[in-house]
Amino acid sequence: MRETSHPKQPVVRVEELAIGYDTRQGLVRAVRDVSFEIRRGETLGIVGESGCGKSTVAYGLVNYLGKNGRIVHGDIVFQGQSLVGRSPEELRRLRGDQISMVYQDPMTSLNPVMLIGAQMTEVLTVHRKMDKQEARKRCLDMLHKVSMPDPESVFERYPHQISGGQQQRVVIAMALLNDPALLIMDEPTTALDVTVEAAVLDLVVKLRKEFDTAILFISHNLGVVARVCDRVAVMYAGEVIELAPVREIFANPRHPYTQGLIRCVPKIAHTKGESVLYPIPGRVPAPSNLPPGCTFEPRCQYAVEACHQKRVLLEPIGPNHASRCLRSHEIDPREWVPPDVDVPSLTPVQLSEANGPVLNVETLNTHYRQGGGGFLGLIKRQPVRAVDGVSFRVSRGVTLGIVGESGCGKSTLIKTVIGLEERTSGAIELMGVDIGRLGQRSLNTIREMQMVFQNPDSTLNPSYVVGQQIARPLRRLAGVPRAKVREEVIKLLRAVKLDEHYYDRLPRQLSGGEKQRIGIARALAGQPDVILCDEPVSALDVSVQAAVLNLLGELQQANQMTMIFIAHDLSVVRTITDYVAVMYLGRIVEIGPSAAIYAPPFHPYTESLLAAVPVPDPTVKQTHIRLGGSPPSPANPPTGCRFHTRCPRRALLPEGGKICTEEEPPWRNPASDHQIACHLSLEQLEAIEPVFRFGSG
Repeated sequence: MRETSHPKQPVVRVEELAIGYDTRQGLVRAVRDVSFEIRRGETLGIVGESGCGKSTVAYGLVNYLGKNGRIVHGDIVFQGQSLVGRSPEELRRLRGDQISMVYQDPMTSLNPVMLIGAQMTEVLTVHRKMDKQEARKRCLDMLHKVSMPDPESVFERYPHQISGGQQQRVVIAMALLNDPALLIMDEPTTALDVTVEAAVLDLVVKLRKEFDTAILFISHNLGVVARVCDRVAVMYAGEVIELAPVREIFANPRHPYTQGLIRCVPKIAHTKGESVLYPIPGRVPAPSNLPPGCTFEPRCQYAVEACHQKRVLLEPIGPNHASRCLRSHEIDPREWVPPDVDVPSLTPVQLSEANGPVLNVETLNTHYRQGGGGFLGLIKRQPVRAVDGVSFRVSRGVTLGIVGESGCGKSTLIKTVIGLEERTSGAIELMGVDIGRLGQRSLNTIREMQMVFQNPDSTLNPSYVVGQQIARPLRRLAGVPRAKVREEVIKLLRAVKLDEHYYDRLPRQLSGGEKQRIGIARALAGQPDVILCDEPVSALDVSVQAAVLNLLGELQQANQMTMIFIAHDLSVVRTITDYVAVMYLGRIVEIGPSAAIYAPPFHPYTESLLAAVPVPDPTVKQTHIRLGGSPPSPANPPTGCRFHTRCPRRALLPEGGKICTEEEPPWRNPASDHQIACHLSLEQLEAIEPVFRFGSG
């Protein structure tokens, strides 16, 4: 498709690109017929599920495809010259000078045994032949431009001595040192906290304007794409299936796959009872086993016979808008009819004092001792206060979400509750019995409380088939006789929407979403009353995430289980939880019903987290609040309110909020089940404007 003319010539133009890999089965084309262009000062986003070819396109631009990968068709024109067929030496010079790349994990780009300053100056001394003093000055200037706190100190540190967000800023600064014409960013914020992610995305927008750089931005997060991109290319099974300006993509998606992705994403405006997620059925086909016609046809609600037979081209359907679908002109997203699939309707649950709490945590502390410091380790160090005086209670059938930045104590809290970490003090009561005092948890306690972890690969034994791994807790916790184990395993597999054929499969034969379902099935084997979920969907594609969220909500509601759900995505938390606890530096600073947490009055830290959420709708206006600096060390927390060193609302109090530095904040109670720990009065908290303004053009 030819796009309309633009006063700026494209920095890079990709024409009918095909990338293949030589395998034992022959040449497999991972990318086919991809065309787009990016001009200076423009950001093109590429989105799609895992395996769609997003990263392969990025690596293809610099011919970084490995020994068995190659460009088999098409052309890449960079600043008027073709890159196809260039020698490795020419491409190496380009990669460091005119084309830069920022990867998902900054530690893959940083040398752990070299000082950051040495790594940065090397870029300029090698590619620009700059002397070391001039290179040092330019590097420090660039660290200032990427808003790095104390650049001189960072310059003399090793990568492991700075935070993840700071590492990513260093990598971005290195990428911009030579003023590249093209900047490729491959999932640059996936591993970052929501607050750090927001700051990095602001930085991307600022630097694009300042340096007038063309940016290729790859992400699976539609909210991130909505925030930073001008145009979006949606990829599926190695092809671009829709290409349009970012507002057009979200307001008027014309390919069924794009519509499906958007319907999978939780909406922060919707509460548990209002939110309905529609996962895309099936999975992305392997490049070696593509359907004969439209690649999306096996998963498409709109498919007709012609879709199965005819290969579809990317065709214009409007100004700057193209789609690879036979029925794009017929499809109106506003007239979409939900498919006839089983999507659970979740009902919010209120805390009930009538039967008492199922789980009651009182003044829980989990502190880690540190070794001695100084000469010979004789200086006594303060313990790390990972969880410090946390209290909450949860009734039967209620889902409590726990949110906060990395290091705030979320995971330590639920690991202490389930017994994977030893408590320092406090009480943990499960149905009235203090389980925190037991030296070793009883079998009955283990049966009543189970956990679903973030990474299913770390909890599944690669040597045992799925059936064996679910059978063990059935025999040990539920006392199922050996003769009936297979039958019960199959029942659990069906409960998590898998059939009996999965019984004899090994973990390596499963997708990420299927592995997570197996983890859920195993957790349900003992019929627990409490299930703890630690970031169970953070590593999953949006479609798989929607399916797993629906599954968890359905099983929890059907079995009236109590659930604690940890996540960094506040949209996900609102979709599935009844109550939310916001943690900061080992303490809960706000707890209340989900609907109340997302609107004033809320704690200034909660407000900051909401302001950082990437919303998959470019028309939504958000209050711009960014937290300065990193959270203080839990080994040496600030006096008074622990949030006062970063609080954007502290100036509302007399004497610049001096009381915040001296006294613990009191609890404010907007409602009987809503508490906020803050020195601001309830009237001041209620006067804060909502973070989100929906429906503005």
